[in-house]
Amino acid sequence: MPNSPSDTSSAPDDASTENIPLIAEELHLDKRMVTTGKVRVRTVVDVVEEFAKASLDEETVEITRVPIDRVVDRAPDIRTEADVTIVPILEEVLVVEKRLVLKEELHIRKRTSTEEVELPVQRRKQRAVVERVPADEAEKSRKT
Repeated sequence: MPNSPSDTSSAPDDASTENIPLIAEELHLDKRMVTTGKVRVRTVVDVVEEFAKASLDEETVEITRVPIDRVVDRAPDIRTEADVTIVPILEEVLVVEKRLVLKEELHIRKRTSTEEVELPVQRRKQRAVVERVPADEAEKSRKT
């Protein structure tokens, strides 16, 4: 068919020809929400019994009295020799003249001991449990 309406290449280029659109289709899109499943989350607390380990230090002080009974010109200072702290104890003695007499010394020694202990303790741990619920089961539970 040489002059069909769809064949525009063979149509004469005439100013009297006019194309008028009669029908046009329009597209409308709609969206709707569909539940396909649900998630249920709950927390669980577990109690775990463990042994707590610790080192306990104990410090004791041992005091030894050492008699000296020696006359001194001035009061000796408190001093430390090795692990012993020496504290001079003085007394004034009345004589014709006054003299300073070193009566005794306190020898103080520190001793440290360590003891390992284990005590039962309870610790709490929390964890989450996630359950997937299908959509049809979620609808049933919502209606009841």
